[in-house]
Amino acid sequence: MSVTAAGDGPWLDDAAGRLVRPFTVSNGRTRPTVALDLMSQVRATGSTPLGYLGPEHAQALDLCRAPVPVAEVAAHLGLPVAVTKVLLADLVDCGALTDRPPAFHHNPTDRALLEAVLDGLRRQL
Repeated sequence: MSVTAAGDGPWLDDAAGRLVRPFTVSNGRTRPTVALDLMSQVRATGSTPLGYLGPEHAQALDLCRAPVPVAEVAAHLGLPVAVTKVLLADLVDCGALTDRPPAFHHNPTDRALLEAVLDGLRRQL
């Protein structure tokens, strides 16, 4: 069994994968204090956060030097979206990140759009 650490990242095992449960990263919290959508854009403000930040907070902050969607941050961190939202909300609360809701140029519940998506999915099957 080979256990390695990727920088300050989570402990990994070659065979087992992540050795720290994802919700341990957020201290068991499952609800963010800020309403974040999967497509919400988050960006670092440049101010230094006060208090202790875990390695995942630091990694998330590093990923947010340019505006990036919440879903992309979760993918890069390899964490569930619920955990990522809690981490990002912590960073917004301490002033290290700003968030912006997604800008839709169309109605996301437009029936014609949803039917087009459904047709495309059916063609893939």
